[in-house]
Amino acid sequence: MICIKNIKIGYLNILLFYFYMTVLCQNIVAQNIQRIDPPFWFKEMKNPHLQILVQMDELVSDLKSVSASDSFINRTLQFKQLKNKKFFVVDFDIPAGLKLNSVTFKALYPLKKKDKTFEFTYILKEKNVTEPIDGVGPEDFIYLLMPDRFSNGDPSNDNNTKLTEPTSDRKGLKTRHGGDIQGIINHLDYMQILGVTALWPTPLVENDQPQESYHGYAITDHYNIDSRFGSNALYGKLKTESEKHEIKLIKDVIYNHVGNNHYLFKEKPSEDWFHHWDTFTRTNYKATTLIDPYAAESDKKAFQDGWFDHHMPDLNQKNPELANYLIQNTIWWIENFKLNGLRIDTYSYPDQEFMKRLIKEVLNEYPTIGVFGEVWVQGTPLQAYFVQKNPCLQENPYLPGVTDFQVYSALTHALTNDFGWTEGVARIYHTLADDQMYYDPFQNVLFLDNHDLSRFYSIVGEDIDKLKIAIGFMLTSRGIPSLYYGTEILMKNFSNPDALVREDFPGGWPKDSVNKFYHAGRTVKENEIFDYVMTLANYRKQSSVLQTGKLKQFIPQKGVYVYFRYNGKNEKVMVIINQTNDVQSFKTERFSEIIDKTMKGRDVVSKKNYTFENNFSIGPKSILILEINAQ
Repeated sequence: MICIKNIKIGYLNILLFYFYMTVLCQNIVAQNIQRIDPPFWFKEMKNPHLQILVQMDELVSDLKSVSASDSFINRTLQFKQLKNKKFFVVDFDIPAGLKLNSVTFKALYPLKKKDKTFEFTYILKEKNVTEPIDGVGPEDFIYLLMPDRFSNGDPSNDNNTKLTEPTSDRKGLKTRHGGDIQGIINHLDYMQILGVTALWPTPLVENDQPQESYHGYAITDHYNIDSRFGSNALYGKLKTESEKHEIKLIKDVIYNHVGNNHYLFKEKPSEDWFHHWDTFTRTNYKATTLIDPYAAESDKKAFQDGWFDHHMPDLNQKNPELANYLIQNTIWWIENFKLNGLRIDTYSYPDQEFMKRLIKEVLNEYPTIGVFGEVWVQGTPLQAYFVQKNPCLQENPYLPGVTDFQVYSALTHALTNDFGWTEGVARIYHTLADDQMYYDPFQNVLFLDNHDLSRFYSIVGEDIDKLKIAIGFMLTSRGIPSLYYGTEILMKNFSNPDALVREDFPGGWPKDSVNKFYHAGRTVKENEIFDYVMTLANYRKQSSVLQTGKLKQFIPQKGVYVYFRYNGKNEKVMVIINQTNDVQSFKTERFSEIIDKTMKGRDVVSKKNYTFENNFSIGPKSILILEINAQ
């Protein structure tokens, strides 16, 4: 009997054990939170509102409630379970003066016949940006680089079997080559010597795509640096080391699309986080549809809702939770790493009401940060459509500046065409005359080439004199000059395909046969251009008139284009461009409203002195940049 009794008791215990374990396991599953974005937030922000997106491992029944441990946060708290029940958002305000460093949230949901709860803790950190940001602006000289193709500072992170493109291969045009954040850090000295004051790497966040993941524009994780580039901690080190070299850091951000391996696309919180089509529909790339009074609605929809590529799902910024997610992600990176600027990719493609809100919220939080958008369009009216107008206007885009494709096109045309009424350097003159369309054209970013365009050296037929004219113009005209890595060492190629202009920087890999980061590794011509950029960039770094001075231009004559930078301190720089193949002479009295014969000019490159007599000569295919001194 004892034995039977013991067996019966044991059997009941087993049943009870399995019953409780079943309930416990169900509870544990429900409590198993896979991810929270943002992973943490900051107190004392100007905008106290926060939305957190919570992803759970398993489906649960509809949530009944979510509450916070802090009574002040609880007053404003709202929650919403999304259509995919693995996701829910919690919205709340963080009260000023909050002393807590974390808040515990309790979620209530039905489980069988009895309601169950699970808890999670959310971290709130002290505000990181406590002083006005030293934003990127007209005083800067930007260096644009592709991290994967610049320098491999840590070969140990080249391969990662956990990723869908697990290995690197330098022989492939569109494969990973191994460049990383450590490689950038290793060459900050090089940039500083060159005269660079701001660094713009193409996106460094995770791109876990099976192919063409090297460029960074198919994001799969908004909150983490790609492991092949390093880590969030190493990105923080890049910011710190950049500051030591007096170089600001710009983050390249994308709001139009993500990679199709993004966890939010693979398991969508809601179908309307993305634009969907019955069959694959590519964008028509025609931003003109946004201002065309006669545009077909179908063309407008295709432009903004069409996908960039099969592996780049198009985001629907009209979804309020997604809009909050993208804006908060931007602010999280700025606050966490004290970033100096943002470059916004494909600015014209997302919903423009969202873009206005984004820029407004970023500038409200960080009024001095530098922001510019990629607006690759034809014509100044369309380009200016996206940029900040008179603040009194109701519909203000707020965007301070753009990548100035109109000046780029004019400069490219000027150095590949003979002079005429609107041809050659006259094209630059007429393009700058359209600056009246902008609120502040000095916020626009000037460039000769970038990761999508043919190398400028190739465009001008590998003519080093024409390249010097272009560099000289870019570093002396209005706006923020930006140099694409390798232009200073005569890297060349045409962008067909674009991977051809994304080559490795020679010397960035330990086994490279030459190292062009150093004078000895460069050819005579390469050093000539490197020294030219270095001289002008470092002169500009010390020249307030070239950074923020006004611009006055004169109508080009006989292929000669003259403009001045000047300010109220009586500082003046005169720039003379001769695009022709002949020596050109002109009378300086034409410029009497800004210089006279008593003044002298000193070439900032050769240090040669010039006087302004009636006749002035300039050599063929050349540029003179003269610092003017009153005598």
